[in-house]
Amino acid sequence: MLQPQFTVTAAAEKFMRRMVRFSETPAGGFRLTVTPGGCSGYASEFTVEAAPQAGDADVLVNGLRMFLPAESRLLLEGVSIDFADTPTKSGLTFVNPNQAACGCSSSGDAPAAAAAAAPAQASVTLDSIRRMAKA
Repeated sequence: MLQPQFTVTAAAEKFMRRMVRFSETPAGGFRLTVTPGGCSGYASEFTVEAAPQAGDADVLVNGLRMFLPAESRLLLEGVSIDFADTPTKSGLTFVNPNQAACGCSSSGDAPAAAAAAAPAQASVTLDSIRRMAKA
């Protein structure tokens, strides 16, 4: 098993462990796929799998097995994975201190300098989990 080249906060680890524990394969692992995602930095999907898929690395994070495809491992280098549960969003978030946020804004009124100071983030929402469960 590989050592992680990223950080998983206690909140994210708790979320991942719960997903694995309450899945059909509680002895399996948390498979996280991360891809580049425009202004937000990352787009991600996850599943709970019994074993890694071909090409996945088996990464151990405090006893939690994470299965990561090669591209995801590269994108997550130096990144902090967190979990947010607020009234406006709930899901995994990714903070990359080495990536500048883009200067665009959905409202068009944020100064580019303020946008560049904020770390890039992406999230997996509970709605996406529900859609995956129905599929």
